[in-house]
Amino acid sequence: MTKPEIHPNGAAATPADKATAALSRLIAIMARLRDPDGGCPWDIEQTFATIAPYTIEEAYEVDEAIRAGDMASLREELGDLLLQVVFHARMAEEAGLFDFAEVATVIGDKMLARHPHVFGNVDIADAEAQTRHWEALKVKERAAKAAASGKAASVLDGVALGLPALVRAIKLQNRAARVGFDWPTIGPVFDKMTEEIAELRAEIEQGASPARLEDEFGDILFVFANLARHLKIEPEQALRGANAKFVRRFTRIEALLAERGKTPEQSTLEEMDALWDQAKAEEKKGS
Repeated sequence: MTKPEIHPNGAAATPADKATAALSRLIAIMARLRDPDGGCPWDIEQTFATIAPYTIEEAYEVDEAIRAGDMASLREELGDLLLQVVFHARMAEEAGLFDFAEVATVIGDKMLARHPHVFGNVDIADAEAQTRHWEALKVKERAAKAAASGKAASVLDGVALGLPALVRAIKLQNRAARVGFDWPTIGPVFDKMTEEIAELRAEIEQGASPARLEDEFGDILFVFANLARHLKIEPEQALRGANAKFVRRFTRIEALLAERGKTPEQSTLEEMDALWDQAKAEEKKGS
């Protein structure tokens, strides 16, 4: 088997040429890493399934760099994410399924088809109209995929199972809302929330199985996601904020206890709760 040649970067003249050269170099590096003759043992033994968690993790790290406003980290994390695409494409090529060029071609064709107002002669007035047009095109694409697989098309087709559960809940609810399956105001959402909490409480009092409790708790989370959707809040982002707030306040509790020569393990709940209130008051005073 001929080993791909790795060229140093930076020889190209234009930005497009540089991008092409850099991408070609990365694809060649991955081919070398996956080469059974002298490649990396770890890279060689990977599969789509074993690499998928890393792909998800890298996407989150891109998000983290953006939230932090760290452009140097963003450049690095985007590279890590691109490597994941190249890795999957290389494994697919080895299996005779498709290669990186086909991946790029498919998404390029999709972008052309979904932007006829840019690459064709369709007039779209504003961003809202573009969103409606985009969704209409995606509906057609989903219908075509369903027909090709011999299945009946559903409004909920294409909402990825691998999404974080709260994100997927919002997407499922948005899809249903587009065809009228939605409460028009926020009041019924609160009523449903109260109902679901009461059902969970009843299951607990009746000594329900862990499976039943999990089911009822899931219903509560789903309603909370619906509330977030009506309030135009991203629940994942809201929970990240709550997590960060908890970390700030709890580490403040630890610091205040340390000033007293104590640790959380040596303190009572009442003592730590009072320090929590102090940390909370300090944050409000400083904001």
